[in-house]
Amino acid sequence: MTPVSEAVPVAKLTERIGRIQPSATMAVVAEADKLRQQGVDVVDLSVGEPHFSTPQHIKDAAIVVINNNFTKYTAAAGTAELRDAIIQRHTADFGSDYKRDEAVVSVGGKHVLFNAIQVLVEHGDEVILPVPYWVSFKDIVQYAGGVPVFLQTEENQGFRVTADAIASKITSRTKMIILNSPSNPSGAVMSPEDQTEVAKLAAERGIWVMSDECYVYLNYTGRQFSLGSVRECRDRLVIAGSLSKTYAMTGWRMGFALAPAAAAGAMAKLQSQSTSNPTSIAQKAAVAALKGPQDCVEEMRTDYIKLRDHIVAGLRTLPGVKCNMPEGAFYVYPNISSFFGRGGVKSAADFAGKLLRDAHVATVPGEGFGTQEHIRVSYATSMKELDRGLERIKNFLAGL
Repeated sequence: MTPVSEAVPVAKLTERIGRIQPSATMAVVAEADKLRQQGVDVVDLSVGEPHFSTPQHIKDAAIVVINNNFTKYTAAAGTAELRDAIIQRHTADFGSDYKRDEAVVSVGGKHVLFNAIQVLVEHGDEVILPVPYWVSFKDIVQYAGGVPVFLQTEENQGFRVTADAIASKITSRTKMIILNSPSNPSGAVMSPEDQTEVAKLAAERGIWVMSDECYVYLNYTGRQFSLGSVRECRDRLVIAGSLSKTYAMTGWRMGFALAPAAAAGAMAKLQSQSTSNPTSIAQKAAVAALKGPQDCVEEMRTDYIKLRDHIVAGLRTLPGVKCNMPEGAFYVYPNISSFFGRGGVKSAADFAGKLLRDAHVATVPGEGFGTQEHIRVSYATSMKELDRGLERIKNFLAGL
């Protein structure tokens, strides 16, 4: 028994857990929740989550399968029925041609990204990552031992990512290129031509492309496109998809990968030793979403365009705020750097923190996405909430 007088050594954690930071978006959510618990009325423009309810036919399918006792384990990679439904929907919408052994179902889109990077990226491998990037990309790469290579994009060019810019970052150590179109946080959309050129360049050099297409159905350019339709590049391509944003199913945790059979099999093997199968009930609901009526997808997309136009117009009326018009997803990424040096604000993190504490509007600071001058504002909410948020931001800025 250890004497009381002897200090017990602090447990040492692994080196790899020190390579990552808590999610910046989750940190804001936690802070906003803390204020709500104190009775504060918070206008939450931080969360990347549809304000719509899951469509009724999807919820009904889940209720039916619960009552029918579809509550047991399934195959680790997901049921054959769901993988076939994913392939059929992708083929119908984008003209791809995947087989069942090239599809894996995971516990949300983030799980897909984590699995794929773990099985494809070795220690010291370089991964090209356009900036701004989604908060988890960098940390997942670093957890795997990879080295993020940041590709800066230009705000005055709409944060556009081009094939030439990607090519300039390729070295002999490049193992993967991560694309995210439409982008979280900027809403930027890569042209089909640039995406295709990147995929072909990567395939020629034996480099993997990870195409995060979580927001692929929230593309407002009029040119719906998935890199999975470029069949000649599929040997070095992983499509990361999700039902969360498309069908307002964030809490159901349904993501999927489309990849060469060997990579898909490796992801399923890793999953078999971590989470095992995705929830059986959620898988049946996902089948209903993919095979059922798709009107809900277009209805939500149409509403997001109206909300986007409203929030951009509102932000552009605020002196000192610069805001691009996003072409997809449901975020705006305004530049608020003109307010640095006022009211104790020295950074985007200061700005977002003060905005939350003083004006009770939750946004996410740009540092989590790799930029220093922006905040991410989600417009996946009601028009009324956007107006309340805009009014509070206006008053907050006037007081700085």
